[in-house]
This record gives sequence, C-alpha cells and structure tokens, in this order.
Amino acid sequence: MSLTVIIATILMGLAIGWSIGACDAGNSLGPAVGARVLSLRQAIVLIAVMGFLGAYLQGSHVIRTIGRGFLDISVLDQHKATYTALVSAFAGCAWILLAITWRIPISSSHSIVGAVAGAGLAIRAPLHWAVMRKIFICWITTPIGAAVLGFVLYIVLKAVLYRLIPRRLMTTLLSPLIVVSGCYVAYSWGANDVANAVGVIAGARILSVNASIALGGLAIVLGIMTRGYRMIVTIGSGLVYLAPLMALSAQLASAINVHVYTLMGIPVSTSHSIVGAVVGVGLVRGIRVLNIKMVREIVTCWVLTPFVSGAISFIALTFLHFLHYV
Repeated sequence: MSLTVIIATILMGLAIGWSIGACDAGNSLGPAVGARVLSLRQAIVLIAVMGFLGAYLQGSHVIRTIGRGFLDISVLDQHKATYTALVSAFAGCAWILLAITWRIPISSSHSIVGAVAGAGLAIRAPLHWAVMRKIFICWITTPIGAAVLGFVLYIVLKAVLYRLIPRRLMTTLLSPLIVVSGCYVAYSWGANDVANAVGVIAGARILSVNASIALGGLAIVLGIMTRGYRMIVTIGSGLVYLAPLMALSAQLASAINVHVYTLMGIPVSTSHSIVGAVVGVGLVRGIRVLNIKMVREIVTCWVLTPFVSGAISFIALTFLHFLHYV
C-alpha cells in the first residue's frame, strides 16, 4: 500500500473532522448564545474543551459502528480497505463543506454513513442491512424524540421553576444551568460525532482506535475555533428566538437524546437533535416563533444528504476501480 494513499486518507479524515467542528459547533451552546447567556468567544472555548473530552472518553462506542457495523471495512484486504476509507471520507467531507458554505446545519452522521454505504455498493462488499435499518429508524426518531422531550421539559421546568424562583431572579439563576446543559450537549456531540471523522480510518486499520480518536478530536476542535462561529449564530438566533428557559430546555433535551444514542453505538445527528429540541420548545409558545423557511431548508438537506454523499462515494470508487486502483 502506497504511503501517499495512507497519508491522504488520514488527511481526509482530519478534513472531515474539521468540517464537523465548523458545521456543528452551534448544536451545543448556540441556544445559550442566542439567549445572550454567553458571548460567542466564551461559547467557542467551552465547546472545544467539552467536545474533545466527549470524543476522547466515549468516542469509541460509535467508531465501532462506523468502521465495522454496517460495512465491516476490517475484513477487506488492506489495499481495498484504505481506498474505501479514503473515498468515504472524501465524499462525506465534500457535502459537509457545501453545507458550511450555505450555512445550513446538515448531519455529518448522515453524510459519512451514506458515503460508506455508497463505497460498499461500489466495491460490491456485503452491507449489514439490519444495522442500516436500525440507523435509519434512529435518524427518524432523533428529531422527534428531541422535540417531544424539549416540549415536555419546557412545560415541567417552567411550572417548577416559576413556582420556586421569583421572576426577577429567574434569568440570573438560569444562566449557569444553561451553560452546564450546553457543555453536556458539547460532550455528547464530541462522543457521537468523532466517529464520523475517523471511524473509517480505525475500521481500515490505518491507525488504532485511540490514535484515531485523538486526531479526530483535535481536528474537530480546530474546526470549532476557525469557522464554528457561523453555525453558532445560525442555531442561536436564525431558527427561533430563545428565552433563557427555552435555551435550557432545548439543550437538556438534545444532550440526553444524543447521549442515549451514543451509548447504543448509533451515529445520529446532533443537528437533528438540537433543531428538533428547539422546535419542540418553540411549539410551546406557538408556531409563530419559528422560522418555517429555515426549517424547511434544513429538512430538505437532511433528506438529501445520505443520497448525495453516497452517490459521490459510489462514483469516485467506481472510477478508481475502472482505473485499476482498487
């Protein structure tokens, strides 16, 4: 196996890690920024720290699914496994970068899963369709569950807190809770999404799982620090205008939702989760608070994502096969 191809595969994995950090940074503390509890700079630092901790401490759960769950890259010969990892990372990254340009929070999980599936079809490798079905079902239930949980949490927290805390002190007392819940979102995001960057690298046996997690976590942090502010602003104020209690409810709902799926080893979308939670909280106050046009654009991109990244991966790997590289 050419050293150049191995290096290119690692660099492509780092590129997708960077794009995840740039595209999904707003999914955690975006609502806190929108509620004016944190400044943009404070949010970026907290997201970077907590996202890396989540990736390092619990990222291995989903890495096993991406690298071996629905397409077991490890059973392929090293040459074919490396090219499959390279093309999958390239296809996933290409679509995410387009989403960054359009400022639309698509799912990196959808993108990489679609890319890996497209690569598997191109080389006629057996896909584990039972695992794929499980992932697809979880993709559907992720925003719905987050919306329901956000809706319920907002009603419950409002009833309890407004009874126990004087209204004039509400914002002051809620601020630290919003920050803590946002950090929990960032932690669960890092634990789930680092696999999207380096799962195929670990699955192809190019690097160990621990080394893959460390590199992927650092790449995500770099994406947060350099371009993540765009999506923080989009989630924080573009979708729905959040009062402090709404931000707290949305973040708690999203964090719990994603963490449960992470422990199950399911790659789900933190974009799905936080947007679903924000929508659920917003519905308590009426549909008029939602930016319906933006919701429609986001949902359209979510639906298209696995098919577009899968098509890119399939075409690229088929072309390499035609040239006798694979």
